Amino acid sequence: MDHSYMDSSSNATCTHAMTWNWNTIGTCFLAESWRVENEGTFAASCIGVFLLVICLELLRRVGKEYDSFILRQFQQHVAAQARAAKIDESCCSDTPAAGPQIVTFRATPVQQLIRSIIHAFAFGLAYILMLIAMAFNGYIIISIIIGAGVGKFLTDWMIAKVVVGGENQSSKGATSLEEPSVCCG
Repeated sequence: MDHSYMDSSSNATCTHAMTWNWNTIGTCFLAESWRVENEGTFAASCIGVFLLVICLELLRRVGKEYDSFILRQFQQHVAAQARAAKIDESCCSDTPAAGPQIVTFRATPVQQLIRSIIHAFAFGLAYILMLIAMAFNGYIIISIIIGAGVGKFLTDWMIAKVVVGGENQSSKGATSLEEPSVCCG
């Protein structure tokens, strides 16, 4: 199915192919205003989409880094409180030392707002890229795939802490790997 739109100002046809295609000139993406009129415009569109995907991967990384940052802040705060409590009950206490304790972290409203804004931008960008991909243009889809690979390579180096030695300390120090999304954001 081919949907065409004729712009009266420039007499150029905007073609929206609803099947897989390799069209370059006359193709429109997202809106009639993004009409490809020559090879240079099409190359710029492919490069722009490539960079948008890298920006998406960067936004996902920013979200993960911000989550790690606020968690580290909380861990430092709890550690400082624990040190202060140990100093207070230092030498003359007859009570045995307490075992491990679990402290629950909940983001403040401002932290949660920042997390939500980062997520909303990433989610919105992912949807814009999905709509661009729905032009079913092979060159654009290849640009998206290559951009995702380059973006992942540049922004998301895997770093994990692994506990070696000790007796069954796997639950204490090892961290699990987290995937930021299953699908689009």
